[in-house]
Amino acid sequence: MAKKSGASGSSEHGKGKPKGKSLIVGVGLDSDGHKRVTTGHNFALVGGSEGTHEAMVEKAVKINEHLKRRGKELSEVSREEFDDIAHRVGLKRQAPEEN
Repeated sequence: MAKKSGASGSSEHGKGKPKGKSLIVGVGLDSDGHKRVTTGHNFALVGGSEGTHEAMVEKAVKINEHLKRRGKELSEVSREEFDDIAHRVGLKRQAPEEN
């Protein structure tokens, strides 16, 4: 899952630029023939087998629970804080494969 940021928003960020709305986008690459799309607060998830999609939903919901406990929105956390939350819910950063 990735943290994405759009071009709209009204909160201040850095040098007076408006900060965009952040969104977690999850794409399941395995398939069992069904098309799955789930959206929620801060996330949009597509694809995956039943198990993969269910796992993505669970992680996204847990990330939102952590954010709520911290009293923050997704767009308000730094990359490091997001990585910490993601790690706490069981996600791991994958190193890019070398060609």
